Amino acid sequence: MRVTRAEYCVIACAEAWRGDGEVLASPMGLIPSLGARLARLTFAPDLLLTDGEALLVRPDGTPEGWLPYRRHLALVAGGRRHVMMGASQIDRFGNQNISCIGDWSRPRRQLLGVRGAPLNTLNNPTSYWIPRHSRRVFVERVDMVCGVGYDRAAALGGTARFHRIPRVVSDLGVFDFATPDRSMRLASLHPGVGVEQVREATGFALAVPYEVPWTREPTAEELRLIREVLDPDGARAREVPGAVRG
Repeated sequence: MRVTRAEYCVIACAEAWRGDGEVLASPMGLIPSLGARLARLTFAPDLLLTDGEALLVRPDGTPEGWLPYRRHLALVAGGRRHVMMGASQIDRFGNQNISCIGDWSRPRRQLLGVRGAPLNTLNNPTSYWIPRHSRRVFVERVDMVCGVGYDRAAALGGTARFHRIPRVVSDLGVFDFATPDRSMRLASLHPGVGVEQVREATGFALAVPYEVPWTREPTAEELRLIREVLDPDGARAREVPGAVRG
């Protein structure tokens, strides 16, 4: 059975919602969307999916409920959502930047803006998906904090009691913050990737356990769902090209 790097990334993203129960999944990007839909079809049947506008939908996109924006915001503020955002920059404590590159008062490049990142990170679980792992993204210090990381959340005290970053998924591996100082740790490698490759592509000292497991294999049924039901046109390979494993 040959599994592509993109398919390992779908599995890694799907696992972000394991055990969440009946919460709203808000995946941003193709691979996270495939992951959320796969989770709903397999191990997370209570997961809620949205079309991004005003409806709750099934994994095939057919409507199953109404979700006007005011109700969506109530889920966000009440912690009943788990979002998987992108990051133009992310640092060792999970501070995320999607606003600008360079000094915010005179940036070299303007990006999306802060958007809803602060509210997301302070009120509901927020994971991240990064399709191109590099030192330009995994940086020592973000140029502007949009999503709040563990160091800043600790400084906020009780106002950040709901802050949680379950995982960061990139095209090289999976990362968490299960360290004493809540700095980023390599949790698993996608097959075909080495520890030194990850270290070389990361702009800060990454916590690395003595033994790093592989990202789990998809089951035969999960592969069938990815390839035949969720993404029969193979768009995932355009987002994450890469090696396969036999």
